[in-house]
Amino acid sequence: MRLALAALICTLASCAPPKAPPSPASGTPALKAPSATATATASAAPTEITWDQLSAGKSIGKMVVKRTEAAVDITYEYNDRGRGEKTATHAELDDQGLVRVLDVTGNDYWKAAVDEHLHSGGTGLSWSNGVEQGSSTERAFYVAFFGPPELHAVLARALLRAPDHKLAILPTGEARIEKGNERTVEAGGQRMHVTRWDVIGLSFTPAPLWLDDNGELFAEGAERWSIVREGFKDVMPQLLADQNDALDTRFTAVAEATAQPEPAAGYALTHARIFDVVRRTASMGTIVVQGERIVASGPAVQVPPGAREIDLAGKTVLPGLWDMHTHTRPRDGLLNVAAGVTSVRDLGNEMDLLLRVKRSWDSGETVGPRLLCAGMIDGRGPYQGRTKVLADNEAEAKAGVEAYAKQGCVQIKIYSSLNPALVPGIVADAHARGMRVSGHVPFGMLASDFVQAGADEIQHVNFLFLNFLATREDDTRTPLRISRVTEKGATLDLAAPPVRNFIRDLARRRTVVDPTVAVFVANMTDRRGEISSKYAHVADRLPVQVRREALAGGLPVPEGMDATFRASSRKLLEMVKALYDAGVTIVAGTDDSVPGFALDRELELYVEAGIPAPMVLQIATLGAARVMKRDRDLGSIQPGKLADLVVVDGKPDQNIADIERVSLVIKGGVARDPKALWEALGIAPWK
Repeated sequence: MRLALAALICTLASCAPPKAPPSPASGTPALKAPSATATATASAAPTEITWDQLSAGKSIGKMVVKRTEAAVDITYEYNDRGRGEKTATHAELDDQGLVRVLDVTGNDYWKAAVDEHLHSGGTGLSWSNGVEQGSSTERAFYVAFFGPPELHAVLARALLRAPDHKLAILPTGEARIEKGNERTVEAGGQRMHVTRWDVIGLSFTPAPLWLDDNGELFAEGAERWSIVREGFKDVMPQLLADQNDALDTRFTAVAEATAQPEPAAGYALTHARIFDVVRRTASMGTIVVQGERIVASGPAVQVPPGAREIDLAGKTVLPGLWDMHTHTRPRDGLLNVAAGVTSVRDLGNEMDLLLRVKRSWDSGETVGPRLLCAGMIDGRGPYQGRTKVLADNEAEAKAGVEAYAKQGCVQIKIYSSLNPALVPGIVADAHARGMRVSGHVPFGMLASDFVQAGADEIQHVNFLFLNFLATREDDTRTPLRISRVTEKGATLDLAAPPVRNFIRDLARRRTVVDPTVAVFVANMTDRRGEISSKYAHVADRLPVQVRREALAGGLPVPEGMDATFRASSRKLLEMVKALYDAGVTIVAGTDDSVPGFALDRELELYVEAGIPAPMVLQIATLGAARVMKRDRDLGSIQPGKLADLVVVDGKPDQNIADIERVSLVIKGGVARDPKALWEALGIAPWK
């Protein structure tokens, strides 16, 4: 995880088919940049402004900018549960606002060194950043790899000055800008007029940011991660609501344009290779869908009169896939459905946003999977998670469970800073309301303590390793919970009696494990300058700046530790196979910023670990539905169940990589061509 370039790619979620830019020839007035008075004042003396970096509304850092017309100096630092960037940036601009000199030094999110430079010379620009290096004679705007948020505003100002508000960007691509809404905001006796500008061309979707009338950055971000002018953090909900309204408009247009018409008699999927997830076998047949449900399935099924026939020519039909570990954003609906993911479980989010997205997806107003909510509870402290529900005593814990139950959550997720003494009470209160309990293992507990206290599920495979590689005194709220497993995981003997007994106890207690193994494998094995293992299978299909982000690398690798890191990643897969062999229930979740494609990788790793592909498909469909007690309606292809189906051009039960080749997705009887959804996100179809 790295939140510099990723702030535009991952945390700023907006979407849709981009509108045509304003054209003076068509009679539409050209966009006007914010007041030019800033130019005169900036030339006379530097402007110094401070911003708060927010995580779930809590201030965790600062950005300070000193800017003149021709240069900008930026210090940026935040602490996100012991991780976080700390950089110093100097940029020099030409008379069009294009960056011609750039120096960024410090450390990235994982504390790896940052040393990024851009220089101009007689032949143009040249750059290096430890991930990539290049040069260009093109007159273009270089998008920094490790740059702080202020550089997004520098780009926006340059776009506003450019002809047609477009610029070529480096290393490759084009960006443009569109004007959104204007607002006057007030906080702490201060008042400011701000405008939303949407930058298009850097991500799957337009990225919004707010500028004041002098062209200075005011705010940007999303519910769980944002930056705002110091003293104004209380106005962020207003700005985010505006962004979400714009998203709704865009996503509604995509939903209307991509839904395929269904005749009153429904439709029939003929010549289909139907995968039976109960028996884990495939056979040829026909599936008939009427309304939102499957009415018939099998080899002898006839096409009803008037039904629309869809000839699948031997393609495989699976139940809709489940991603059991997400942190949902509005644009994720398109990414998930296009990949055949028709149900997701959210494990910690801003509840107002989550419930809004759920209503929109459930109604069909916008495209998205079915969404189940788990509410996060943590204790207060320097490492508290991204949640507003904090509990340091029994009354607060009880109130948290009750509040989430009233909001329709089906599960409580405990986080790392919660006092272990509160776990049994939370379990009892949640179970009394029919809710499950899962989570990180809180500091002061081991995984064995957590399940003995009644937890139904453990998130993340690293906590299973920490049961043996850490003590109750080791502060697992910190990055130690990752570094200890990365550095020592390869040494754990899975055949040792204590490990075998622990795994057998998980099976006996029917404790579910959500390993999110793809994230950990990537953290341990990704190297700067190489495409992340999570996205190698789709890298050539991604928008250019998103593909660039996939070069960021994983955890910093100390000298001589490369082989150890890779050995630990392999041990993770051995643990997953050991769980499977012992009969422990596994659910497939991603915890990733690019869902859909990330689930493909998670499933492929399960097969690499040694779990048979047909069983992996059961894990990602009926297995998940059973865990969440939704198997009466979902999880398998049977008459009477909801028509959540994914059509794959291939045989994923024989070659799990075929799961990527989705050609049709049906959710609740509504069919969509994934190519149309990918097009809306700037993603090329598979070949």
